[in-house]
Amino acid sequence: MANLADEYGTDVELYVKPLTTTIHADTPTGAPAALHDLLEQLGLKRHEYPTSAPLYIWHTVPDDLAADEQRRLATRAIPALRLAGYKVNCTPEVFDEAAFQQAAHEARARTTHASPRNPAPAPCSSRPAPARRTP
Repeated sequence: MANLADEYGTDVELYVKPLTTTIHADTPTGAPAALHDLLEQLGLKRHEYPTSAPLYIWHTVPDDLAADEQRRLATRAIPALRLAGYKVNCTPEVFDEAAFQQAAHEARARTTHASPRNPAPAPCSSRPAPARRTP
């Protein structure tokens, strides 16, 4: 089975499946388990076909949410996916600008707060370190 992530060369394609109101998140064939796990952590539901030996895995936004909340959930996943290094595409009918801006702001705040606890290593210097003196 082909999917949009395979077709467009992305890690995640967020779109409304034609002739439905279901928001899908396609991942490429053979996508890493970490990507599928992250999508689930972000609130999307995993589907597999066939169920005995997954050949095709996709995710959907829970259909028990109101339509606006479905769009917000899908859009709010984008910053987290991008921070994790994934290439994401989202169609305009799914994208919610306000939800994206809020999620991006929250992601930046988490990243900023995490930095002092885990400081980045100091850049390398071309000068040799001074010799250590021992008494």
